[in-house]
Amino acid sequence: MAGYPPGSGYGYGAPPPAAYPVPPGYRSPFAALVPSAFPPGTDPSLMSCFQMADQDGSGFIDDMELQRALSSYNQTFSLRTVHLLMYLFTNTNTRKIGPKEFTSVFYSLQNWRGIFERYDSDRSGKIDAYELREALLSLGFSVSPIVLELLVSKYDKSSGIYKAVEYDNFIECCLSVKGLTEKFKEKDIAYSGSATFTYEAFMLTVLPFLIA
Repeated sequence: MAGYPPGSGYGYGAPPPAAYPVPPGYRSPFAALVPSAFPPGTDPSLMSCFQMADQDGSGFIDDMELQRALSSYNQTFSLRTVHLLMYLFTNTNTRKIGPKEFTSVFYSLQNWRGIFERYDSDRSGKIDAYELREALLSLGFSVSPIVLELLVSKYDKSSGIYKAVEYDNFIECCLSVKGLTEKFKEKDIAYSGSATFTYEAFMLTVLPFLIA
């Protein structure tokens, strides 16, 4: 079986090491979240929303509490989307979020909702492949036709009947594209469109988006 060269210590086709080293620039996806505070000028109603959700006064809210807090602003999301939001804005899979991250989530969602509504020209509550491509371009992400086709196939709740993406899944799509692009850019320091990953770094990049 093909694998990493002898002595590399990790990867497929190699004996398991005593401990897997974390590549430079990476930390445990389950690292504890550092306490934070609301940024100056945060809308008082947003602060109140967070404080009501934080029922134990810990300074953090969990996934269910975040889901309920967002629904109070007519932003209804599946737990999968909520988990991706939490991961992208905290860089951990602890499924906790503090005031600073909550504020960033809220304002980012406002921006993405505005973009979705701009490209949902027929007000159907769905955007097709062309509209999704334009929406992603407006966010700074240029994807190839084949990647676009994969995204529509993944995030189309109708299993291909409409070949269109609803708002909740649009947010999940944006989170995945944004998160993976940012992780890729960390390695593509020359902005050449290519990057080199070790096996462990690749797994640490992709798996958090799969298990969120």
